[in-house]
Amino acid sequence: MQKLDKAPNDNWWRGGVIYQIYPRSFADSNGDGIGDLAGITAHLDYVAKLGVDGIWLSPFFKSPMKDFGYDVSDYCDVDPMFGSLADFKTLVERAHALGLKVMIDQVLSHTSDQHPWFVESRASADNPKADWYIWSDCKNDGTPPNNWLSIFGNSAWQWDTRRCQYYMHNFLTSQPDLNFHNPQVQEALLQTVKFWLDFGVDGYRLDTVNFYFHDQKLRSNPGRGRPSGEDPAVSPVNPYAWQWHKFDKSQPENLEFLRKLRALLDQYPNTTMVGEVGDDDGLARVAEYTSGGDKLHMAYCFELFGTRYGADFIHSVVNRFEEIAPEGWPCWALTNHDIPRVASRWGGEHSNPALLRLAAAMQMSLRGSPCLYQGDELGLPEAVIAYEVLQDPYGIAMWPEFKGRDGCRTPMPWETKASDLGFSPDPATAQAPWLPASESHRLLAIDAQDAPEDSLLNFYCKLLHWRKEQPALLHGEMSLLAPDAQVLAFVRSSPTQRVLCLFNFSDKVATWTIPAECAVSSALADSGLKGAHFEGTRVNFEPWAGLFILLA
Repeated sequence: MQKLDKAPNDNWWRGGVIYQIYPRSFADSNGDGIGDLAGITAHLDYVAKLGVDGIWLSPFFKSPMKDFGYDVSDYCDVDPMFGSLADFKTLVERAHALGLKVMIDQVLSHTSDQHPWFVESRASADNPKADWYIWSDCKNDGTPPNNWLSIFGNSAWQWDTRRCQYYMHNFLTSQPDLNFHNPQVQEALLQTVKFWLDFGVDGYRLDTVNFYFHDQKLRSNPGRGRPSGEDPAVSPVNPYAWQWHKFDKSQPENLEFLRKLRALLDQYPNTTMVGEVGDDDGLARVAEYTSGGDKLHMAYCFELFGTRYGADFIHSVVNRFEEIAPEGWPCWALTNHDIPRVASRWGGEHSNPALLRLAAAMQMSLRGSPCLYQGDELGLPEAVIAYEVLQDPYGIAMWPEFKGRDGCRTPMPWETKASDLGFSPDPATAQAPWLPASESHRLLAIDAQDAPEDSLLNFYCKLLHWRKEQPALLHGEMSLLAPDAQVLAFVRSSPTQRVLCLFNFSDKVATWTIPAECAVSSALADSGLKGAHFEGTRVNFEPWAGLFILLA
């Protein structure tokens, strides 16, 4: 690959808000029951109005859809169910005209078993792509080479009768893992990344970014016993959580490949990468992968994807990251297409809107880049999906204790009165949505929240636009104040502004004393947060209330 001079980067992503769109469920333009690129393009005005800086599109590449696009069969084309390359070009052009950056989801760790690379690789043990995937002979008793497990359940090894060997798959058996120890594999993947950069995308969300390399000695992972169930990355009923994943992912060779990726992106102006890190110590990997300015621009892990959210817990998560990665740049997400919606995880069956406002204000205030998932701004709860209509292979395998990911992937609710909540152009003639529109979302639809000034949707709009005027929240350093059982407190500081950020993460009133080192100037108005005020050095909070204070 030809080396070019490093292109300029305006760092739009550093503090920018990213909005994740799950194409299958955002908007259906042609009535086939599946969201598509044209549907996204038609609704980009809504996304821009929110005040976000960029969008992240989950996979739309050619795929047999066994894992709904995360099993790629052609990295350089659009699956017909989503449209065409011309449709994607139109989307990018419209997004750019609205001032939105476009990031796409790149699944590099594995492909579909229908990808031509794997079709050739499995044909024989001596063809040109024979070692493009991870193959291994069995043990003398016919069992797999080690104890590695698939995230979706059972062994990570699948027997193939063509080669009479096992191949590795971290996910479904139809998602074989690529062998990154082969330089040809790395180069081929880098070319697919370059394809979309040349097409005009502004960056990447990298799926399972710590899964690229495996231990070449194929050593078995050590056991950890049955986990407590507090790890948000893996369901406690999944045996995958019973191992320490020392050898099947997060290998040291990964760092050099990330440097190659960064060198490629650095040839294109104003581009960025955010990596998804699923690791036994996610914060440490995020710190490692975003250090030095030569790997990922930013990354996120699963620490805030669980059911814990108190002031002391959030303080401990953020404090550890600030300690181990003072120069690293995190991406803070509270949910995505793989995780139950935050309204249900944190708020329970009937979430308090004040809690959702507080969570949003906190997310927008941390040092890093916030990432929203479609529907967060509406306060959508997790949808209840009957087993009979379940689509997610993960949920089907782990039912009933773990119901999978369909509950956060139901159609976006656009119109209150439409039977499909406005997902398709004409529900009377359209096919049924690929997942049923949730009745629990009807009264939270966009048209129902657009006019009322006190709606959660309008709170998000106000908060995001207000945040753009606060340099300390966009780019400033962060100093956590002393931990407190109720109040999360920290200071964001830039050369032109210092802001004290206070959040009462409890359902009880709270009183908090401003420390002497914080010289108060005035309350920062217009963020949309309510329920807290200060007199002198004393701050009084209603339940789930927050306050931004400008410091001298």
